Amino acid sequence: MAVTRVSASLWVLHQGYGEWTVGVLLSLFAVTPMVLAMWAGRQADKHGMHRPVGIGIVMALSGALLALGGQGLWTIGLSCLLSGGALSVAAVALQREAGMMADEPSELKRVFGWMALGPALSNALAPVAAGLLIDYLSFRAAFALAVLLPVLSWACALRIPRHAPAPQTAAQRSRPAWSLLKSPALRGLLLLNVVLAAAWDAHSFVVPVVGHAKGLSASAIGLVLASFAVAATVVRLAIIRWATQLDEMRALRVAMWMATLILIVYAWLPGTPGLMLGSALLGLALGSVQPMVLAMLHQVTPADRHGQALGLRMLATNAATVAMPAGFGLLATASAVAAPMWLMAGLLLLAQWPARRLAKPEP
Repeated sequence: MAVTRVSASLWVLHQGYGEWTVGVLLSLFAVTPMVLAMWAGRQADKHGMHRPVGIGIVMALSGALLALGGQGLWTIGLSCLLSGGALSVAAVALQREAGMMADEPSELKRVFGWMALGPALSNALAPVAAGLLIDYLSFRAAFALAVLLPVLSWACALRIPRHAPAPQTAAQRSRPAWSLLKSPALRGLLLLNVVLAAAWDAHSFVVPVVGHAKGLSASAIGLVLASFAVAATVVRLAIIRWATQLDEMRALRVAMWMATLILIVYAWLPGTPGLMLGSALLGLALGSVQPMVLAMLHQVTPADRHGQALGLRMLATNAATVAMPAGFGLLATASAVAAPMWLMAGLLLLAQWPARRLAKPEP
């Protein structure tokens, strides 16, 4: 997904399409997850990890082959739809499986810290690899790399032992996921998750556009994006090391303040080194969010409904991701390329109020 996202964004800019088109393509990565999120949660609760992950891998491989076989706006758009949906279906099952490995709240933070290293490393390596392949070979070579990765994913999945969930009763199967929203703690977590995920999307949108406007090469843009992911990796390693000393809510609020400040000044950072520094600081802030949110989510929902809760989180996050990039494109076209970051800085300031009301979950 990360290789496709970077390659597709740079391809449309290279073809002369505007910022709005980039925003629409980035939105497509969230359309299929929004449609499939609740179904993916039910599948994970019912079947465990391997079946949903296998479905995700088939979707990812199909999308990558489409982009490789025919590089046009429609085929690349369909590839974005499939790779985004693949990630969401697999991620819900993987996160549910990971939550079953923890015996106490501090262990949840550690397990999800390890889990969060996967996307962080992907987002660190993929932009650099895609940028180098585009600069020195072709866009087709970058899309060819995306074809190989789902095959590697399935080879990894086969090494994980199968744990079949306990059979569900008729009453359990009939409970709608929406009933979980009666919990104020879950509603507050979802709200914060949506705002912080949108801030991440603003960075993903602005970096290729700002880099292209400043005349940076694809490799340089890849390095800027990779600095964000490397920083996210570092902060997640720190979470793994000091999980027992961390307070989830305090860590979330510090991350929100730090992200707000960086989003405000990002546009004025000089050259590639400046953008890399800003992206790294933003990566430290936003990279700490996922392990904390997932740990708290598993504490405030029943164990037999973790898949449904994770599906709700995926739905809420991707509903914002569908709307935000296209809106970012319109906003950048109508005003300034950094306007999406300024918008998210304002929303993060507003989100401090519900964050103060969200209590730390009891073990």
